[in-house]
Amino acid sequence: MDDTARRNFAYDTEAIRAKDVAHHVHPWTDFADFEKTGSMVVAEAEGATIYDSEGQGYLDGIGGLWCVNLGYGRDEIAQAMADQARRMVYYSSFGHHTSVPAAELAAKVTGLAPAGLNHVLFGTGGSMANDTAIRIVHFYFNRLGKPRKKKIITRHDGYHGSTYLAMSLTGVAFDHQGFDLVGEELIARISAPNCYRRPAGTTEAEFLDLLAGEFEAKVLELGPETVAAFIAEPIMGAGGVVVAPAGYHRRIWELCRKYEILYIADEVVTAFGRLGHFFASEAVFGMQPDILTCAKGFSSAYAPLSGTLISDAFHEVISVPQAPGALFTHGFTYSGHPVCCAAGLKTIEIMEREDICGHVRRVGPYFERRLKSLSDLPLVGDVRGSHFMLCVENVADKETKALLPGEVQIGKRIAAAAQARGVLVRPIAHLNVLSPPLILTEAQIDRMVETLRDSILAVQDDLVREGHWRG
Repeated sequence: MDDTARRNFAYDTEAIRAKDVAHHVHPWTDFADFEKTGSMVVAEAEGATIYDSEGQGYLDGIGGLWCVNLGYGRDEIAQAMADQARRMVYYSSFGHHTSVPAAELAAKVTGLAPAGLNHVLFGTGGSMANDTAIRIVHFYFNRLGKPRKKKIITRHDGYHGSTYLAMSLTGVAFDHQGFDLVGEELIARISAPNCYRRPAGTTEAEFLDLLAGEFEAKVLELGPETVAAFIAEPIMGAGGVVVAPAGYHRRIWELCRKYEILYIADEVVTAFGRLGHFFASEAVFGMQPDILTCAKGFSSAYAPLSGTLISDAFHEVISVPQAPGALFTHGFTYSGHPVCCAAGLKTIEIMEREDICGHVRRVGPYFERRLKSLSDLPLVGDVRGSHFMLCVENVADKETKALLPGEVQIGKRIAAAAQARGVLVRPIAHLNVLSPPLILTEAQIDRMVETLRDSILAVQDDLVREGHWRG
């Protein structure tokens, strides 16, 4: 059965598209052709398939945006949200108020987290979670009487969000075009741990030594008394699905311990099953962060929900009263929103009941093997990632790893060819990223990979015909 076959819908696509073009400012939009082409109108969805307003189905290899972990059309989650909305849609969590779902979810998520992360501040997105982390880290060192300890070390090609501070922490240079950065005096960058792009002739172990040495040198250059935290994704997401050499996170975590630097694990993408565990920091990478941020799969995208999880030791410092009448003045109107928390609770319940993490651990290695089969194609330089977080890097020359000219837009062209064949993959410059719902079957993986193969081959032929590539 073709789960992406055309359905009969009665949407007025042109009217919807016209309203969208006239009034809707999209994230990450290419304004050069937006008004002319408009958007694909996504109208309905079920399982791992989305349908445009014309009724055409597409296998979703993007998972919405790393986030629809349980797939579309989960009636249980919708019902839990509706029930909570009817019972009590909202009340503020400021001060001494809470709701039943917020209290229950706080206990549940911290119980699943790495040891010691027993407290959570709720928000509505990963950018908010990371902004929260940095603000309270600064507060923490103020409370300890160390007001100079404020600098944050981040990485080139790391991605931490699009709010002002979170984007300033982000090391993806492309995302900064035309925009300012804020807090530059507080932010220092080190190299991305990209094994594919490591210095020629070095082993992964030697590359790890170089990276660890660079981190320690940066700390000493800045002065350990000024460095507050290191923030890192366990596997880099939008920066290219970069997998660090084995032992990297543990090694950097140990250096953080040495210099009294807090380790912030940005698990906005990796949490809630994408690597086969609710959280990857301890289970996969063997370290216990002081702060862990999460969002995306927290509610499987059924409602905006994020968390900034903090350790007992951290909480003990920030929860000490500053002065008579002083408050911990951080949080948001929708922190701990009851409907969002109800969605989060039901998401976790389904994940546990259906053993979604176990499914990812069983099927993820198959996904990796199937995608690596594309390595025989001349355009494919690297296939990397883990479980349901994977990437194909397209190159002009497999030996030199040279890239095609940017104007070729190779990732975008391959994604367009795949979409024409009924599969959605994400283009990021010269990359194509796969982060599908975690419910994907081996048969759906086969279809996704074979479609991607056909798409790459079709684009290869076009490039040769156009004179952009000699093959």
